[in-house]
Amino acid sequence: MPIPVAVLTHAAGPHLDAYLAGLAASTEVGEVSIADPSGATFAAAQKTLGPKLKATGKDAVALLREHKPKFALVTMEAVLAPPAIDAALEHGCHVMAEKPACVRASDFEPLVRKAEGKHLHLMLAFANRLRPEAREAQRLVREGRLGKLYGMEIHLVADQTRLKNPGYRQAWYGQKARGGGGHLTWLGIHWLDLALFITGAEIEAVAGFSGNVGGQPMDVEDSNAAALRFTNGTFGTLTSGYYLDRGYHQHLKVWGEKGWLELNHQPEVSLKWYSTAEPKVNGIQTYTPPNEPTGYTPWVHACARAAAGLQDPPVTGREGLRVLDAIYAFYEAAKSGQTKAVKRG
Repeated sequence: MPIPVAVLTHAAGPHLDAYLAGLAASTEVGEVSIADPSGATFAAAQKTLGPKLKATGKDAVALLREHKPKFALVTMEAVLAPPAIDAALEHGCHVMAEKPACVRASDFEPLVRKAEGKHLHLMLAFANRLRPEAREAQRLVREGRLGKLYGMEIHLVADQTRLKNPGYRQAWYGQKARGGGGHLTWLGIHWLDLALFITGAEIEAVAGFSGNVGGQPMDVEDSNAAALRFTNGTFGTLTSGYYLDRGYHQHLKVWGEKGWLELNHQPEVSLKWYSTAEPKVNGIQTYTPPNEPTGYTPWVHACARAAAGLQDPPVTGREGLRVLDAIYAFYEAAKSGQTKAVKRG
């Protein structure tokens, strides 16, 4: 039976259009209620959701109390997200939240504990986990095709051009007090999570540099160069920044005793690997993903199915917390010039 859903958002809620489209397409989603104190999103919700839209309101707690959703989708600027997530959990909702969902990891940790205590899912929006090539890369690593892991390189570079737009700089993800950070909390976070998802490794210490190298008038970083130490003895690096005039450069490379793999977003060959664990196969192997939907529509569908009890959550609250702990520890390390331990829990 389709489950009732609440969307907790505000004017210009991040990725709201994509999330609404995902809710509209998901067969596991029944009636949808929207809470937005500005009311600015109601018209778009009506257009996208059509007959699925049950109610709108400006008070999130009143809406949760009246309509009793089983699943809440929280898409808000980072500083506003924790109270909304807490309210949804308090009313018995599984939650999917736009990342980073906090401006410090210590604000997210009690939400994870509350969700676990209530046996509820708390899922950050790490939609890249569902990409077929990411799942195939995970299978290869987890089955031992690379053997013992030696090192990783995580790389996500976007365009500097957007930072020259005053509107972008004034958005919440362009202000540290509202977004918690810059490129790393908004974009780099996706590929950091992918590295942990694929390898199963956990970060235990971070060091490096973070700052504004492009010189745009904003108080969040446009450049990060991080060194990572993992609990399994592996070392890694992370490059996360706004450098290009347009587009993205993005990849994850993993090296091990029996080979290596590279994951990227090239449409022709998005995954390639070499493994001596396969003696009957010579040379570099490649994987081309099937032509199936990617992005937030399948992600919303997977989260709704998890909320309905039809599958495991695509990410757990604890996994999301580990990524946030690493990011905010890195910011502290860069500020202090000292290596910082990453909290493990």
